[in-house]
Amino acid sequence: MSAPAPLKKNDQAVPATGPEAIGASMRARVGDEIVVRGTTAGVIARDGEIVGLHHPDGSPPYDVRWADSGRVTLYFPGPDAYIRHLVTGDCHVPAR
Repeated sequence: MSAPAPLKKNDQAVPATGPEAIGASMRARVGDEIVVRGTTAGVIARDGEIVGLHHPDGSPPYDVRWADSGRVTLYFPGPDAYIRHLVTGDCHVPAR
């Protein structure tokens, strides 16, 4: 598999909007669910409840109580994670 061709002078990157816009735009509230899905076959998805924020705007990292173990850990979401806002049913899913 080869790398994508570099942008030419007149080419412009199209910014992601909506649920695909993750990264710096990821925001959560205490009580939201975070889901980490496997990126390869055989990798088990993991989910947990956000129980603490470190920034008032809801940006990462988060204190997460993991459903599978009950442990609370500091979590920095990667591109395989998304937030499920349980109050509104809103879901921010990363682009692949």
